[in-house]
Amino acid sequence: MRRWLLLGLLPLPLAFASLLLATAESQPLVSRSDSISSTSIADARRLLASNDPRRLRRGDERTALIPVGLIDTTINHFASRSLGGRGAFVVVEQRGEIRLSVPLPGFPGTRYLNVRAVIGEADGRPPITAASVAALPLPAWLAELVAAAVIRAAGVADQWQAAEQAIRRVDFDAGGGNVVVRYVWQPELLEQARSLAVTADDVDNLRAAQAALAGLLDHRAGTAPVPLAQVLLPLLRCCSERSPRYGHAALLVLAAYLSGHSLAHALPEARSWPRARRVRLVLHGRYDSAQHFAVSAALAAWAGEPAANAIGVDKELRDARGGSGFSFADLAADRAGTRFGELVAAHSPRLQTALRGPLSDGDLAPSLAGLPEGLSAADFERRFGQTESANYRQLVAEIERRLSVMPLYR
Repeated sequence: MRRWLLLGLLPLPLAFASLLLATAESQPLVSRSDSISSTSIADARRLLASNDPRRLRRGDERTALIPVGLIDTTINHFASRSLGGRGAFVVVEQRGEIRLSVPLPGFPGTRYLNVRAVIGEADGRPPITAASVAALPLPAWLAELVAAAVIRAAGVADQWQAAEQAIRRVDFDAGGGNVVVRYVWQPELLEQARSLAVTADDVDNLRAAQAALAGLLDHRAGTAPVPLAQVLLPLLRCCSERSPRYGHAALLVLAAYLSGHSLAHALPEARSWPRARRVRLVLHGRYDSAQHFAVSAALAAWAGEPAANAIGVDKELRDARGGSGFSFADLAADRAGTRFGELVAAHSPRLQTALRGPLSDGDLAPSLAGLPEGLSAADFERRFGQTESANYRQLVAEIERRLSVMPLYR
């Protein structure tokens, strides 16, 4: 019986391969970069501020206005990071449309799997009302089955179910440029989000990294500045063989320490972990440069280069409007941290070799000499206009040039 069952299942892979062959296209439906704009970061900050979980109680009914551009950026970021492709989201009338283009291996030349899914307004979770793979239309019921299977395969079924139970209504406001989501707050949503962002193995690695950082700083004097490299390198070395993702954890622990934020805000169990004594870590003699480097490195390792770059630029633009001013020196430290975080995430052999030898701050970040700092919003506008201007791009290119001649980042 089992043999006949196996024989009956043999055509399924062939049918799937035939479907891919028939629907693979030579041109992508979505063609764009994986960059994230500072506008999207600002949109995300406003969305979180208006739906702050710390101010919500169980059963509170809220309405979230989610910018279409933010959803578009999020889907493209997911497609880039998880699928190696590109994605997009648009709203037309009262419908939302998700578009994905994923390059297919094993074909002569570059071929793409192009997918569309149209989502309608509804009470509760919005349904897929139409879908297609290339020019082949899929029945809505089949698209729903495929989506459910993908969610299960990705291991996010519990998180998806929690979101479904919270959603009361979804509308697409094309004129306002928003997706309007009415929901009922449940604290379980936050716990599910945490479990999605940080796995049990991640928690173990974070605990080990926190203990290692506390041990490294325990004998340091609190007043004397300590070069960042003297702490970062042994922190990465000490437990690197315990897990492939230990480096991610080490960067996050260091970023939290330098930014003055406790991991316990996101992970309650961290309250019982060893506390690292306060020491002034510096990069090129500057505390702010060490902060920027560490935070960007952690962001790049956990969320990718585009997110790290966008958050860095957004932070400098906010500083220009009311803080310490826009600083290209800070931006250089951000970019160096981003490059370093990418090496950690990729388990770069170049980085592993570098970790076996002595490294100084000069090996981590380029010289900051001559880079403009302390620019108010008016100064920035007068000298550079926008972040797309030629003058701005010229300075960014100079930062990239300085990075490109460093052995670690070539």
